[in-house]
Amino acid sequence: MRSSKRLFRTITTTVVALAVTAAAAVAAVAPAHAAPGDGSTSDPNISFIGRWDRSSTAAFASNWAGAYLRTGFTGTTVRLKQRNAVEFWASIDGGPFVHYRNVSGTVNLTPTPLRAGNHTLVVSYRQRAGSYNGDAVFTGLTLDAGARTYALPVAPKLVEFVGDSITAGTGSSKLALTDYAWLVGERLGVEHTQIAIGGACLVAAPDGCWGMERRYFNLDAGSSTPWDFSRYRADAVVVNLGTNDVGHSVSGATFQASYTTFIRNIRAKYPNAAILALKTFRGRYVTETQAAVRAVNNSGDSNVHFINTDGWLTAEGLGDAVHPNDLGHRMIADRLTPIVAARLGTTVPTRQYKVVNRGTGKVLAISDNSTADGAAAVQATDTGATGQRWQVVDAGSGFSQLVNVASGKVLDVNARSTSDGAAVIQYRDNGGTNQHWQIVDAGGGFSKLVNRNSGKVLEVPGGSTAEGAALAQWSDNGRMHQHWQLVAG
Repeated sequence: MRSSKRLFRTITTTVVALAVTAAAAVAAVAPAHAAPGDGSTSDPNISFIGRWDRSSTAAFASNWAGAYLRTGFTGTTVRLKQRNAVEFWASIDGGPFVHYRNVSGTVNLTPTPLRAGNHTLVVSYRQRAGSYNGDAVFTGLTLDAGARTYALPVAPKLVEFVGDSITAGTGSSKLALTDYAWLVGERLGVEHTQIAIGGACLVAAPDGCWGMERRYFNLDAGSSTPWDFSRYRADAVVVNLGTNDVGHSVSGATFQASYTTFIRNIRAKYPNAAILALKTFRGRYVTETQAAVRAVNNSGDSNVHFINTDGWLTAEGLGDAVHPNDLGHRMIADRLTPIVAARLGTTVPTRQYKVVNRGTGKVLAISDNSTADGAAAVQATDTGATGQRWQVVDAGSGFSQLVNVASGKVLDVNARSTSDGAAVIQYRDNGGTNQHWQIVDAGGGFSKLVNRNSGKVLEVPGGSTAEGAALAQWSDNGRMHQHWQLVAG
């Protein structure tokens, strides 16, 4: 569990970074001298979600996977101040995350200035692990003269995910950001943390395997500094541990005893959280995990649950023998999201997107806002009409349906054709694979929409810029008129 591979994300949530912010308990506690809106580490308008080392008031460091910061800002530009070379991802205004590699100093996140007004920013640093030793340290933001930050709305819940390299995102293209844990949190509209690192065991084995039974309670994996659990409150904790222990000669009896104690220690930190113990995807220590859950249930804690993950991952969802690829993480998130939602007492929110063509700048629409079966899918100038807005609904196995907001009908390849040039229409949902689409990373924040039945992609024929040009499917040729961006709103 110490290596890596690749991703994208299902757009149900991943193409878009939610414009919600950390719960009040998560937000940075501002010293008395803090200047609200100045973009410094002490700016109370910036929320730091996850475990951040704040021992220096001038620089905050994130060490566990999936920690992130979020804020609103005014003006037309934003720059991120770094100390030394680092990798991170940034999303502005809910757009796709842009990857910055080996950058340092003051990093311009808006080489093309934004329109004047209010904007949102989310930043997540690559975890320091293995051979990567980047300086994941935030020292502030630089804004336009006269611009300021502002606090974003508060997310009501937080889910903490605990695990090894699978939960840290090894094997996905954007690491923690395309991991199942991040996807579940984003789909639910909650804050989320990933207390995970590659190679971790549950048990602190004699041969040196890092045991989460101890390290989970620390500021970071390589530190003995205790984490201050008053910084935030988790409403649910999802544990996915045990895959690595077998390689370190951990006996079943030791694993079971350690898991039982681990659950009880988590409960001491989060008295009201639902605790979900996942069956590892390789089926390691299953009876021992179940026995640990039963033990705490029998002692009076009924809010601990064993989650059977049989059938969640198929061979196509694995990048190697152990680690899920992007598709695999989406498969896991498809199954886990409603389970976590139920334990939180909430539902999975449905979002609306406009689907923008890279080549033309026009959006995916239904001709004349029709609600009829067979109405043509076209490109049009964005007017905000509901016939130009879409919901993305899981169809299973990494595929989605695109549901038109105005009509309630789904994007469909006419007559289940597999031919180049076949018309794309809307039609009532009949469960056909010609109504299922896979959202595949095309780079630069754009995606290809690949039809499940034909394997062909949605395109604007010939790259036409004409208003109302009818859309079709075609073999992938890598051109911009086959690339689309899903933008919330």
